Amino acid sequence: AAPLPQVRHLCEKVARSMAPVMLWGETGTGKELVARAIHDVSVRAERPFIPVNCGAIPEQLLEAEFFGYRKGAFTGANEEREGFFQAAQGGTLFLDEIGDLPLAMQSKLLRVIQERAVRPIGAVAEAPVNVRIVSATHRDLGNEVQAGRFRQDLYYRLNVIRIAVPPLRERIGDLPGICATVLERVARDAGVTP
Repeated sequence: AAPLPQVRHLCEKVARSMAPVMLWGETGTGKELVARAIHDVSVRAERPFIPVNCGAIPEQLLEAEFFGYRKGAFTGANEEREGFFQAAQGGTLFLDEIGDLPLAMQSKLLRVIQERAVRPIGAVAEAPVNVRIVSATHRDLGNEVQAGRFRQDLYYRLNVIRIAVPPLRERIGDLPGICATVLERVARDAGVTP
């Protein structure tokens, strides 16, 4: 669905920049919808939008999921597999709940952002990647940095453009547009005219 008029202008403005975007807001505020809207109005709109829930991936699988792996890199690696960065090539990688990443993975993510290249597990050479990173969190990452749970250098790399996504209770004016979109989707799924 198209972003609401109030959001569309902001998304278009942000989309012109290729700088990383950090979305902050309570759980359920629609951060992924805002990230998708930014992608959809950007020059990367024809390329992939890859959403990743950082908190849902077991720690031992993070590196393989993010960077991919080569055949034979470890037991069970019977074929090559691309990671999220390769899948998002030319498009947008949306890192939801970025504050849930362990410190070790934060270091690896920082390197990829700095070098614009990934090294799949079992590979000798790095492969260049061209992705725009949009991340989101419900945590106060500034406090997480102070507490030593989030890397300060990664925070500054990801928090170039910060957008606070207010909860729906503070944007009652968005309800008619949200309701219309939901009704259209329900009607389409049911095969009826709204």
